[in-house]
Amino acid sequence: MKIETLARHPSFRENIRMAPARFPWPTPAPGPRTYMLDGPSIVAALKECGITHVIWIPDSDLGTWDAALSSAEGLSLIRVCREGEAFALAAGLHLGGRRPIILIQCTGLFEAGDALRNVIHDLNLPLFFVVGVRNYYSHQQGATPDTCPVFAQPIMQAWKVPFVILDNRHSAQDLADAFRQAQAEKRAGCVLLAE
Repeated sequence: MKIETLARHPSFRENIRMAPARFPWPTPAPGPRTYMLDGPSIVAALKECGITHVIWIPDSDLGTWDAALSSAEGLSLIRVCREGEAFALAAGLHLGGRRPIILIQCTGLFEAGDALRNVIHDLNLPLFFVVGVRNYYSHQQGATPDTCPVFAQPIMQAWKVPFVILDNRHSAQDLADAFRQAQAEKRAGCVLLAE
């Protein structure tokens, strides 16, 4: 079977529809989508947590925070070319006494696996990152063949990285709380952000 036709194959579509039952996500809030995690509230939460550097590759949702992050005093915004580079850069900043956070999309998380494994498990660095889970809401409605929502949670479980899932019912304070908990426990942590 050709790769480009795989997503149209009935068994592939059937497995995608079954995935939420095997790897449950929170049920999206009914009604129109609202953004409880806007740029200004994210900046306030990051500053409250003592974040010094935001390392990111913005996606369509995380990218809405760009203006607030770019203009925030006290936060250095670093755009990288690849997600694996984000983990390496965050590791160096952490070792240098800074407090970085990584913001990436789920496809980038998949690409960054070896760098993540190395800095979190081999070097035991308590890095914290936020992963935008592309097409989460569309997947819940059965409106997309995108497999990012299918694999994001099991990937985090396989890599043994503690994570929380935040959707449009959550606020920047919830993200800050997840960060503080990871820091208090001196461990890595992740927020999977439903998009």
